[in-house]
Amino acid sequence: MQRLHCNYNARLCDRFPSVKEHLVESLHHALAALQSDGTVPAGDLPAFVVERTKNREHGDFATNLALLLAKLAGKKPRDLATALVAALPARAEIAKVEIAGPGFINFFLSPAAYHAEVRHALDRASAYGRGNDGGGRTAGVEFVSANPTGPLHVGHGRAAAIGDCIARVLDANGWNVRREFYYNDAGAQINNLAISVQARARGKGPEDEGWPEDGYRGDYIKDVARAYLDGAEVEVDGHVVAGAKDANDLDAIRRFAVAYLRREQNADLAAFAVGFDVYFLESSLYTDGKVDETVRELVAHGHTYEEGGALWLRTTDFGDDKDRVMRKSDGTYTYFVPDVAYHRSKWQRGYERAITELGSDHHGSLARVKAGLQALDCGIPKNWPEYVLHQMVTVMRGGEEVKLSKRAGSYVTLRDLIDEVGRDATRWFLIARKSDSQLVFDIDLARAQTNDNPVYYVQYAHARVMSVMRQLGERGLAWDRANGTAKLDRLDGEAEQLVMVELSRYGEVVEAAGTSLEAHLVATYLRELAAAFHGWYNTSQFLVDDADLRDARLALADAVRQVLANGLDLLGVSAPESM
Repeated sequence: MQRLHCNYNARLCDRFPSVKEHLVESLHHALAALQSDGTVPAGDLPAFVVERTKNREHGDFATNLALLLAKLAGKKPRDLATALVAALPARAEIAKVEIAGPGFINFFLSPAAYHAEVRHALDRASAYGRGNDGGGRTAGVEFVSANPTGPLHVGHGRAAAIGDCIARVLDANGWNVRREFYYNDAGAQINNLAISVQARARGKGPEDEGWPEDGYRGDYIKDVARAYLDGAEVEVDGHVVAGAKDANDLDAIRRFAVAYLRREQNADLAAFAVGFDVYFLESSLYTDGKVDETVRELVAHGHTYEEGGALWLRTTDFGDDKDRVMRKSDGTYTYFVPDVAYHRSKWQRGYERAITELGSDHHGSLARVKAGLQALDCGIPKNWPEYVLHQMVTVMRGGEEVKLSKRAGSYVTLRDLIDEVGRDATRWFLIARKSDSQLVFDIDLARAQTNDNPVYYVQYAHARVMSVMRQLGERGLAWDRANGTAKLDRLDGEAEQLVMVELSRYGEVVEAAGTSLEAHLVATYLRELAAAFHGWYNTSQFLVDDADLRDARLALADAVRQVLANGLDLLGVSAPESM
């Protein structure tokens, strides 16, 4: 039987199925009954959805199952919907079922369904919302992968926030996640770095005659040169590189500069609470023979040809708009060849799912890399790897744009943002919008301690619950959690019910974020849950004399606190106890 694409079976590892999963289970029970009596033919069925309605007057959830089955069963959709509804098992979670329009089935849930979700959140605590969609399979997430030519700028920061949050969300969905940083430690930009440091070591500056035309002009180049001439030692990845003090030794300068800036980038990422399991050097693809091996495999499978003294790959056979040169007539490889070799290594390392997070300016190279992987004929799926592209970030301060200019050395670095607005606000603002949309980072808003600042607004909801719990003790009162979860039927106010509805969505959001690789969905959800909570908080008293009502309200409040903490953790943002 075709399963719903919410991975119902997988999430049963929680032991307490969600509200949505109860509905899916009921529908499958009804389907089995209709198949057994011949109303619906046996065999595979079309994928259907069970989704929340936009207007709760039309129910809490709706499904299109009857519409999809009608043609297969040779029946009118509404007649099939009627049969499905009649075959649904009686459940305490379902208060009413209606058939709407051409054959949609709308479910109205009972308060008991949402009460069960509150108890689930309290019982599961930090594990609430986590599923097993990945089944322990390995997923590699490559992100940032900045050239070690300078400090990380805000664009790298957005890549770090997106990549790290995707990794966290995949982990919450049961994947064994490996975070990977790919270092381009060879090529023209690294050479420009070396000659820039060499020029500084020789006493020249960007304003002097003879400064390299493509040299890096930032003040950090001066710092690298000074450290090199001082014979400083730099430790990175377990290796120590010492400055040779010789301004004429360009190779020594290159090794030192790359190590120095890699260490600086690692420190920036550590300040951003981002770490990696694998640091992969582009140069290793050549020293380990991976590039040559990949080219030999492509030739052996007959997907290459020679023309004009160059070796070409027939990427048009795999959807590219034109064939691509792999090896130029001078014997050097074009830049996409090591990319193919690198992703091939991921497949060889057992990454069943591979996600590569890149800036949108890399879009043009994706088709040829995928074509190269398909041409290897080694079983790599067509949709492998998955790419997540992010758009530019515009930084604003005082209503004016702060210009980014890496070569001029006047760009806003990731560390600048962290120092100015804090790690939490930086992470939130860089993840809060869909990655393929342009982002305006308003420094003034990120610093504001008002409800207009989304991260403050969400964190404040968590702190408010903690404040209520402190007041409980200060007043000599106690919270009987077991009594509270037993008395949730006392929470019949509109604001309280809205909070429970929002809380029950959390697991669905986490799963959707993992499936679509859109971690911003978690941030959007947290704002909506916080809004529901603040609305309830502003209209209700929690520490009332009625012990049953007080316990019930505190139970819901603590469940909200737990979900906020869990969601903030997926974004790498703290959940403060006071503000």
